[in-house]
Amino acid sequence: MSPAKKRPRSYDSAKIRAAVTAQLGHVRDAVRELSPEDLARPTRLGDWTVRELVAHFAMAVDHVPAGLERPAAQQQEVQLVEWPFAPAVYAASVDEYVRTLAAEQDPVALLDRAAERYAALVPGAADDRLVAVRRPGAMRLVDLLVTRCLELVVHTDDLADALGKELPVDRQALAATVRLLADSLATKAPGGSVEVRIPPYAVVQCVEGPRHTRGTPPNVVETAPLTWVRLATGRAEWAVELENATVSASGERADLGPYLPVLS
Repeated sequence: MSPAKKRPRSYDSAKIRAAVTAQLGHVRDAVRELSPEDLARPTRLGDWTVRELVAHFAMAVDHVPAGLERPAAQQQEVQLVEWPFAPAVYAASVDEYVRTLAAEQDPVALLDRAAERYAALVPGAADDRLVAVRRPGAMRLVDLLVTRCLELVVHTDDLADALGKELPVDRQALAATVRLLADSLATKAPGGSVEVRIPPYAVVQCVEGPRHTRGTPPNVVETAPLTWVRLATGRAEWAVELENATVSASGERADLGPYLPVLS
């Protein structure tokens, strides 16, 4: 008998909306302080500078109001848990678009305009509105907003790395990001032989093999939220984090290296 299909995780819309607004506010505060020298700094995102990174923030935020300006989609095309697997398909076109934006326009002004459009169009839109986003496909608004939490949190960490300083991360935005990436791992590597713990936000079971039913699981992975986000998005390497003891992994099946990164 095949195992019962898990019910998708639900997200509190009010918390998700507040999280996007809060993290966007943190990003805008950081970006306003950038000097021309800061904008020219390299990032860990290939040959993007901070200038391209800020333009990408603007694109990611404007993705929502741009979708809401189109007629509502007739059917849902992408489930939230599938979203992290899609970026690789359109990475080249995003890269080209971001480079053009950064070269032709002031990225800080772009971000301000995107934030204004977001504030004007998103609050009045229904959670279940099917937003006709071109990439990766139509999604419910509340699900799309969870992906904006991820975009903002992940790239805030990229910006902090480029600037060499800590930047604020909203707790609810981080929680949503951790949970989405954990659930996507469980989708990518289905099973119940390994328990992945990212306290205090998520616990999932994954990887084929004997399913644990009671007591202490024989295969356990545990790490902190930001470390998990970096692992799941390819910003950190499994073997390095194990060696640095920022990840604990016990049990013969507790090697997540073959399944990382989750975000393609």
